[in-house]
Amino acid sequence: MTKGILGRKIGMTQVFAENGDLIPVTVIEATPNVVLQKKTIENDGYEAIQLGFEDIREKRANKPQIGHAAKANTAPKRFIREIRGANVDEYEVGQEVKVDIFSEGDIVDVTGTSKGKGFQGAIKRHGQSRGPMAHGSRYHRRPGSMGAIAPNRVFKTKNLPGRMGGERVTIQNLKIVKVDPERNLLLIKGNVPGPRKGLVIVKSAVKAAKKAK
Repeated sequence: MTKGILGRKIGMTQVFAENGDLIPVTVIEATPNVVLQKKTIENDGYEAIQLGFEDIREKRANKPQIGHAAKANTAPKRFIREIRGANVDEYEVGQEVKVDIFSEGDIVDVTGTSKGKGFQGAIKRHGQSRGPMAHGSRYHRRPGSMGAIAPNRVFKTKNLPGRMGGERVTIQNLKIVKVDPERNLLLIKGNVPGPRKGLVIVKSAVKAAKKAK
């Protein structure tokens, strides 16, 4: 069954393995999450647990947020996300979910929001090639043909310049190098999406590799 927790990306560092290998890791701080709600097939058509992460002052919350959190005997939360596929029988409303649900060596998927890069051209945004740079070319970094003439319009999905980044990104099959329950930290091998202090969701891998690298 799926396990998951919400946290914040603190940054990257490196640790030494027992065999002396240097491993680059991303540090994720996941303070105890609270189970705000249990979704069941009978009531909602699917199974999931709803987790809340980081308290906010009641002054900054509206009445529905306060009432929803009160059912779990907790304060209103800044981030609320669902973990689908979880065994809801293992959880109770108001229960705390901590980093120790994972252990060293587990394979996980990490979801975050990628860094925003602003308005970018087709070469940077879509990896297109540029035109000749010689004098007189007059075609260097433009997006290229707009497609067929007959429809008198540009088709949807055409790769054009525009705003880049700020999208939901998931990196799969990352290995947990270390779990630190005392400081609520997860050390995950490699990089994960998003800037420092960005919200991330750590879940059991959907396509777990047969053998962890």
